[in-house]
Amino acid sequence: MKNKSQKRHKALQPLSRDHHQGLLLSWKIRTGLSKNIDTERIWRYANWFFETHLIPHFDMEEAHIFTLLDDKNELNRRALADHRRLKRLFSESEKNANTLSKIEEELEQHIRFEERVLFPEIQKIATEKQLNLIEEIHQEDDFVDKLDDEFWK
Repeated sequence: MKNKSQKRHKALQPLSRDHHQGLLLSWKIRTGLSKNIDTERIWRYANWFFETHLIPHFDMEEAHIFTLLDDKNELNRRALADHRRLKRLFSESEKNANTLSKIEEELEQHIRFEERVLFPEIQKIATEKQLNLIEEIHQEDDFVDKLDDEFWK
């Protein structure tokens, strides 16, 4: 039996589009590593993406999405732990291929968890009023990529 994907509420769609860009970051890191690209180049892009896109995304989720679940909710706790782990990986003093590989894996797993488990749960429990507030707060900007060094091509 095939899994039928759940339609994402329009309030969460911009966050899902952010997730798509996060998955592309994982792909870019994986591709750069597989091509033996100098890790400094990959780190430059990854750090830019982290500061420009991931931190604001994490802040939005932590302030307005995860709070829809109880503090003791296991899904909420896992999502917050994932964010902490990813922030630690990005701030590692050893900027090497191994850390990049961990970021790539952790980020992809985290995004898949949010899309497949957490967001469907949020949609089940959130009121229309709460979802409308998220929609008002999270105004989507067009994604602007850093294309001065497209090491993944």
